[in-house]
Amino acid sequence: MADVEASKRFYARALAPLDLGVTGEGDGWFSADELFVSSDGPATAGLHIAFQARDRDAVDRFHAAAIEAGGRDNGAPGERSYHPGYYGAYVLDPDGTNIEAVYHGPAKRSTPSVVFRWDA
Repeated sequence: MADVEASKRFYARALAPLDLGVTGEGDGWFSADELFVSSDGPATAGLHIAFQARDRDAVDRFHAAAIEAGGRDNGAPGERSYHPGYYGAYVLDPDGTNIEAVYHGPAKRSTPSVVFRWDA
């Protein structure tokens, strides 16, 4: 990670349309949803990280916000052929990581999310 603070600002703005943001932070690190970014060790390269969106509009807003926050377009919002209803957008973050917002179309979920809790 070249600049953790710059990345934190980028992700806070890019993920806001998905109702996600920075969920934790400390000296040289931050987390956003299930993403953990740290200045420890060599930068990871070639990653593709996807975040789920509630609808197509959220995907569109993610793409616009990420570009405005300094990301580089890597695939404008649109339908993809992965499965019926797949609608996604891709942006490269400040370190070149490919981040995606995806709406999988109308679907019945078994649970809204997975929640982890650690008892101290």
